[in-house]
Amino acid sequence: MNKGMYEVGTSREVRAYHTMPGMPPPEGERHSHDYRLDIRVTRARLDERDMVVDLDVLNDALRGVTDRLHEADLDEIVGRETTKDAVTVEVFSQWLHAVLTGAVGPVAGATLHVRVWEDPRMYGGYEGPLGD
Repeated sequence: MNKGMYEVGTSREVRAYHTMPGMPPPEGERHSHDYRLDIRVTRARLDERDMVVDLDVLNDALRGVTDRLHEADLDEIVGRETTKDAVTVEVFSQWLHAVLTGAVGPVAGATLHVRVWEDPRMYGGYEGPLGD
């Protein structure tokens, strides 16, 4: 029987650049996307403050990431840190999950869901435990 889940989340936009190696232009050339980064934390039980996670902490963590990535080349940041040749939305979302997990810290029983939208219709995502 499903007992239900609580959730909180936040979203920010950031313009960043990347190149898809081996693809024809424009994907194969350095180009930008106005990414929308959606993050959500779910948890079956609230903490002692009746929160899933502090929204200010979550929002500040996402703001720190978008400040770092503003007008940046994702190949130089995400690609280097993940050792991936191509920064796809899947790779980007897994990297974002790891960075946010480090910034927010462990939250027992919580799952962090990440979606990286590269345009209004297409996205990639990753979800996993928030620390533990």
